[in-house]
Amino acid sequence: MEISTKYDPSLTEDKWYKFWLEKGYFHSEPNEKEPYTVVIPPPNVTGVLHMGHMLNNTIQDVLVRRARMMGKNACWVPGTDHASIATEAKVVAKLKEMGLEKANITREEFLEHAWEWREKHGGIILEQLKKLGASCDWNRTTFTMDPEYNKSVINTFVHFYNKGLIYRGIRMVNWDPEGQTAVSDEEVIYKETPSKLYYLKYFISIDGKPSEEYVEIATTRPETIMADTAVCVHPNDPRYTKLKGKKVLIPLINKEIPVIEDEYVLMDFGTGCLKITPAHDINDYEIGIRHNLPVIDILDNYARLNEKAQILIGEDRFIARKKIVKMLQENNQLVKEEQYNSQVGYSERTNAVIEPRLSLQWFLKMTEAAKPALEYVMNDTIKLIPDKFKNTYRHWMENVKDWCISRQLWWGQQIPAWYIPDGKIVVAADKDDALAKARLSYPDLTENDLKQDEDVVDTWFSSWLWPISVFDPTKPGFPDKKPNSELAYYYPTNDLVTAPEILFFWVARMIMAGNEFCGDIPFKNVYLTGIVRDKQGRKMSKSLGNSPDPIKLMERYGADGVRVGMLLCSSAGNDILFDESQVEQGRNFSNKIWNAYRLVNGWNVDKDIEQTAEAAAAVKWFDGTLSESLEIINDHFEKFRLSDALMHAYKLFWDDFCAWYLEIIKPEFGKGIDSKTHEATLELFEKLLRVLHPFMPFITEELWQHLAKNKNHESIMISEMPSPENWSKEYTADFELVKSAIVNIRNVRQSKAISPKTELNLFVKGDVDKNLYCVIRKMANISQIEDMSVKDSGQTGNSFMVGTSEFFIPLEGMVNAAEELNKIDTELKHLEGFLKSVNAKLNNEKFMANAAENVKNTELKKRSDAEEKIAKLLKLKEEFSK
Repeated sequence: MEISTKYDPSLTEDKWYKFWLEKGYFHSEPNEKEPYTVVIPPPNVTGVLHMGHMLNNTIQDVLVRRARMMGKNACWVPGTDHASIATEAKVVAKLKEMGLEKANITREEFLEHAWEWREKHGGIILEQLKKLGASCDWNRTTFTMDPEYNKSVINTFVHFYNKGLIYRGIRMVNWDPEGQTAVSDEEVIYKETPSKLYYLKYFISIDGKPSEEYVEIATTRPETIMADTAVCVHPNDPRYTKLKGKKVLIPLINKEIPVIEDEYVLMDFGTGCLKITPAHDINDYEIGIRHNLPVIDILDNYARLNEKAQILIGEDRFIARKKIVKMLQENNQLVKEEQYNSQVGYSERTNAVIEPRLSLQWFLKMTEAAKPALEYVMNDTIKLIPDKFKNTYRHWMENVKDWCISRQLWWGQQIPAWYIPDGKIVVAADKDDALAKARLSYPDLTENDLKQDEDVVDTWFSSWLWPISVFDPTKPGFPDKKPNSELAYYYPTNDLVTAPEILFFWVARMIMAGNEFCGDIPFKNVYLTGIVRDKQGRKMSKSLGNSPDPIKLMERYGADGVRVGMLLCSSAGNDILFDESQVEQGRNFSNKIWNAYRLVNGWNVDKDIEQTAEAAAAVKWFDGTLSESLEIINDHFEKFRLSDALMHAYKLFWDDFCAWYLEIIKPEFGKGIDSKTHEATLELFEKLLRVLHPFMPFITEELWQHLAKNKNHESIMISEMPSPENWSKEYTADFELVKSAIVNIRNVRQSKAISPKTELNLFVKGDVDKNLYCVIRKMANISQIEDMSVKDSGQTGNSFMVGTSEFFIPLEGMVNAAEELNKIDTELKHLEGFLKSVNAKLNNEKFMANAAENVKNTELKKRSDAEEKIAKLLKLKEEFSK
């Protein structure tokens, strides 16, 4: 079958993806096969494909496609996360464009707009993943606010509440003043931000009035001084011994506060004297608890000063900062200002500066759930890849805090808590259940007497159920732990591919949920990817403009090219310095595969000619090399070294198959190839396509379909992955020696400016398989190969060694004896130095007494080989000197 001269991905990718979908190859149902299950880390429903998604989902697709070809029932479940904060922000922005404010419409009206937005934009990223070749079971696509999934989240809340693990209380949280909600630690991005350190005078109080003495206090937040409830010094700081038991006055408002002592204070930072503001700093809050300090919150939900601030009421915190600094200057209470860079937390969703704030929230106790989740990872029941993240995981789990699970939003699962008129709370799966529970104590209550909590649960509270709820959405929260047939078959899943930054926020919590509801781990392996950075090492972002559009990359280089380019430079847990030349390399590899097939397919098969000796040798060699490579590639996959697996397959095809095998078997110009070699070559090529398919699904399908051989399957993606067969290590080693000899002969030609068309003779001494002389003759254009014993001792030429085998090329009239002697002397000097270092080890009594036997034998072999090479070089030198 004729194929085009150039590979055009645009003609193959959509065609074959549509074919795979129509045939249902991605779909999985429980059967007698071993399951291989992967759940996609659900991208935000607001999202579009970025380079991190590209890497993550390429890795997943490679694992899934390979498992499918290994005979497993592969199931890759896709879906999206409702992303409460991000989606709500998008909808609020859309409403503003329409001239509407969230505060002026009902919750139901807002949710109508939200669902409308989701229907219009929510599937974009999943469609983009199809362009990448992702072989997800799209029939199983799940959304974390699907009706059945919602039930699982609500049931989970009720389950933990009934166990006494969910409670409501006032705690310090990360508050997003723009999003008007608490956010998780994971949703806070810390950036080094230029700021100032302000040195203020806190006058020592005498009967409530300022004395002439004061202490200097350095702060980055003068706008919060009105919320100060103490000044703190280190108990061992001699500078402040005199302050013990005294009080100071807050600048501007002259409020009296005590001086306290706490070892938290760093004596060498600032002035060694801290203002303590429990309502607006998490560390101050902890100090306040230890010293029983009052908490004065001077900021409202929008981070504006409230009545408790006493001054500048209604002003935004940053505007208030500028005004207060000016007021302090005017009152002679500002000593100085210093430039200061600090790590400031920003909301990942709105980019607002996070405000630490005491807030009434719902919390889930985590201490007991963390213990089995920690043990699973520490004893490798769940393996983290790479395992360097185990220490980070252990630190998090050993220092776990109660989880703030409520968010002040409307988009999400509304907390199933109802308030009755006397202030008591009833938690139930729905309003009917809540009313029935409430009537046990208050028989006369009606529906109108119940008011549901306005908050929704944290998005992570839904996504921690992901590996369970995609198969059994209503089960979490039920005490019997009896799975349905799908959960029993697919759970636990096999491999999770995700980012290290959500190791605790998502991965650890899924482990906790799996243990709680299924009594088992949710997955066996967690492959942690690195961050995709630009070649300057900067994290890719829209603001920097350094993140390429993945769709445009695929249009330019093909999906296969982008996949290869991403994978060649990625290893678990290590960041990727992305350069477009990498995907260009991937595209070039696609072209290499295409052109290799065109070459083989274009040869004229002559059934009347016999297979040549060199062709037979090449087939035997490459067949063994392929089996050896399959063992290596399988080992790489077992250890999740996907980049190494791809690189080995890449070199196998480019170097071994194209540069060597095809060149050895290639017929002379104008002649045909024998049918035996051609058939063997097509079989080898077809195996190579199957090896490459998980990495490069589109081009391998296209060429596999072009192969004329009858197949048992309709698609390469459901064909069997080749398995290693018996192969001779000795034959492979002999062939590698011959390849090295050919490279050396070519180097001699190049260094002596001898045309490749000029036939040369060759003398050989050593352990070289004579059955492979035919390969040397063809690949190095050697007319005659003889034993070194018949060589004329007076001949001039060029010699080289491969291992301990010696080769000599007669170059009468084409070689400069002085140059050759100089090269021999250089090599002798190198070998004599090497031999000296080996002898130093062998003559060292301590080394010989303590070294393992195999180590000593290695050194003895090095000495023997070096001595043999030196003897041969000395003999060559003697011959050149005649």
